[in-house]
Amino acid sequence: MIKDNQSLFNRLHVLIDALIIAGAYALAWYFKFKSGLVSYSIGLPTKYYFKALYYIVPGYLFLYYQFNLYNSKRASGRKRELFNIIKANTVGLVAIVVVLYIINQPHFSREMILIFWAFNIFLETFIRNIIRYILMFFRRRGYNIKYVLLVGYSKSAETYINKIRLNPQWGYVIRGILDDKVERGTMYKGVKVLGKIDNLSIILPENKLDEIAITLSLSEYGRLEEIVAMCEKSGVHTKFIPDYSKIIPNKPYTEDVQGLPVINIRHVPLTNTLNAVAKRIVDMVGSFFAIVITLPLMLAIALLVKLSSKGPVLFKQERVGLHNQPFMMFKFRTMYLQTEKEEMEGWTTKDDPRVTPIGKLLRKTSLDEIPQFFNILTGKMSLVGPRPERTNFVEQFQEEIPRYNIKHQVRPGLTGWAQINGLRGDTSIEKRIEYDLYYIENWTMSFDFKIMFLTIFRGFINENAY
Repeated sequence: MIKDNQSLFNRLHVLIDALIIAGAYALAWYFKFKSGLVSYSIGLPTKYYFKALYYIVPGYLFLYYQFNLYNSKRASGRKRELFNIIKANTVGLVAIVVVLYIINQPHFSREMILIFWAFNIFLETFIRNIIRYILMFFRRRGYNIKYVLLVGYSKSAETYINKIRLNPQWGYVIRGILDDKVERGTMYKGVKVLGKIDNLSIILPENKLDEIAITLSLSEYGRLEEIVAMCEKSGVHTKFIPDYSKIIPNKPYTEDVQGLPVINIRHVPLTNTLNAVAKRIVDMVGSFFAIVITLPLMLAIALLVKLSSKGPVLFKQERVGLHNQPFMMFKFRTMYLQTEKEEMEGWTTKDDPRVTPIGKLLRKTSLDEIPQFFNILTGKMSLVGPRPERTNFVEQFQEEIPRYNIKHQVRPGLTGWAQINGLRGDTSIEKRIEYDLYYIENWTMSFDFKIMFLTIFRGFINENAY
């Protein structure tokens, strides 16, 4: 049994972190002034550098706390932890440099502080991963286990059980489920329904649980306040796993309306003006340079398209963009001339006879999309975003897929999260929307750059591009 060992572990973790910070600082000083690997001019005496540790160590520990580096490691990811370590150390680096300027200390080596930043990130990440693997080792052997009881049988309960079974390194053991509507003895993947919810009043005093997970179905939310009060009275750690994950996203946006918490059903970071302006600047600069760089290629493609078949070089088609507004999207023509009715027939399929020989090459390599840089420059599209669809398809999909129109809350993109994951051409529209919504709700500038980088390897040439 675990009785709040997390607080004891955190104290030990703080001590370890203090030693790592001091050790990384000492290594940085040695590397800069004693190793002979870096040239330097004589500045401050050694004692002044190490006196700074009186402020740096507690300052960095405070930053680690602020960046959630002392939360439980059971279900926290290594990538998120690394990102928080980098953020905390970067803020620390900037703070040290600012303080040195404020106190007018030009002789304190800025280069040593930068070396300390790199060493500290490396050592902190290395040691934390060792600790993580040690904990996983003991949990797999039955130590450091947390015993959990689920209150309520629902889809969220089943999902939670699945997650626990797939991640034994978290060290959770589910004792059972209490539910009023499911028969006692019912099993789900080895977890049994033990009885009614009222049995909590008997189970909680026994003091054999570490956590209560409330997984009530939506129809039973009337009892939520009563159950929370009962659990908190017992002192057992209680968490709530809502049964509306398909309605509310993983990262809901909450706001305070004079003390009333309000949950926005869909959080779209790009509705923030600063985010939208930053993305637009990147789009304008990126599309301008892309046009300049690819201009010779565009001229060559235009000539090949003109010589290969009758018709215009560019193909223009109405698509639906930001706020459901239609716009004309440009592409190099890849098909033989068709009537408007033929164009509206449907998706392009593999070995489509309407596609010209040059068109097949352009589609396979996505070079037919290059003229969309002009759409981006004029603000109709973005470098990254959900791909735009034709008006008739939008009308069809918005009836079939309830959340389809959410994609029109952002500008459509030349490339996107769905596209680099192979969802283009004649692939599942439902799956594509799922990826588009993930992008919309989790947008960051770094996410955009990641997608643009991966497009080089996954987006241009794809087996579903035809």
